[in-house]
Amino acid sequence: MDVDIGNALASAASPGVPRSYLDRLDARVADAHERIERGMADGEFGYAALNLPERVDTGAIRDAVAPLDGAEAVLTVGIGGSALGAATLTDALDTEGEAYYLDNVDPAQVSDLLDDLDLESTAVNVVSRSGTTAETLANFLVVRDAYEARDVDWTERTLVTTGESGNLRDLADEHDLPVLPVPEGVPGRFSALSTVGLAPAAILGVDVETVVEGARRERESLAGSLYETPAYAYGAIAYALDARGANANVAMPYHESLETYAEWYAQLHAESLGKDGLGQTPVRALGATDQHSQLQLYRAGPNDKLVTFVRARDGPDVPIPEADLDGLDYLADSTLGGLRDAEFEATEASLADVGLPNVRVTIDRVDAASVGGLLYGMEAAVVLAGELYDVETFTQPAVEWGKEVARDLLRGADALDEKETLRVTRE
Repeated sequence: MDVDIGNALASAASPGVPRSYLDRLDARVADAHERIERGMADGEFGYAALNLPERVDTGAIRDAVAPLDGAEAVLTVGIGGSALGAATLTDALDTEGEAYYLDNVDPAQVSDLLDDLDLESTAVNVVSRSGTTAETLANFLVVRDAYEARDVDWTERTLVTTGESGNLRDLADEHDLPVLPVPEGVPGRFSALSTVGLAPAAILGVDVETVVEGARRERESLAGSLYETPAYAYGAIAYALDARGANANVAMPYHESLETYAEWYAQLHAESLGKDGLGQTPVRALGATDQHSQLQLYRAGPNDKLVTFVRARDGPDVPIPEADLDGLDYLADSTLGGLRDAEFEATEASLADVGLPNVRVTIDRVDAASVGGLLYGMEAAVVLAGELYDVETFTQPAVEWGKEVARDLLRGADALDEKETLRVTRE
């Protein structure tokens, strides 16, 4: 992963970061790196996520998914970090079947998906660290019922990824289901490079060892300077721009297969850094699609955003056929890839022209190694930014509050009456 921050410096953007400030900030980055390295060495909660390239056991993943060999589709039942990392990988990479995700509790979507799936050839991957996540268990119960209604043995097609105890662990033990452990000390949103994110990809034939190797190479690039570490350069520039008024961070990949990556990054960024009144608001976009819509705001609206482009140097291409149509001479001898690259360069130049800060993140190809490195690099960038913000990067108290209230709403009025905040809201 390479990061070009030139269009986010004060010499090119407003708001922008003066080079002299980056020099001073680099001393804080060095201190933050020491803290991150200590946390990794001690396996501290959260920091342990950055050890995954060395510690994830891909052999154990292969063994666990072996009973599901031959599945033509995988249905993952999870929510948030239990699904988005896996979806990023299966959407980005070539697979030997289709990947589907139930990561919401929309009755119409659940019913429509189950109606359309050939359950005989579909593996189920249910993921919950606690084994008690309401949305995940509710969806899984509906899925299990659908299998039983069609006389398909769900126990022969189900993989469970969970903790050492909880409802899912009990269910797995009762039915002798294959089980993968969630990694210790790793918050869900940082678990893409673990059993949580890699299992669906492994079921569908992705070379997960190469994904991990790409992440390992990115891990080896971590050093105590933003000038030497692409991940730290990105985390530091995002933090510095936020302090100068760029309060939104637009993740804009220029490859259709990386659209889910933008969703993954939005969760990682928001849930990790949105604390104590701090943190940029992540925005999801897709080039070239959203340059025909959102670009109007980015170029002509307030300069309160950082736009982060993600693109690959190389990849497949398709020639554009000749056409006897007026006004299309500029497409002669061109390709879809060439058109996409021209669209990207035009958008980048358009934003630079009005001084809106933007950063270019470049990977070699949209392949297993590069995507593994991209995910690891962005995790490291967010951890570094959390140190600079001085927030509790690895907790999510606002999310937990919402979960508790939802459970109480389902329990009824007696539980609600104990919640002063909710009672005032309801009045």
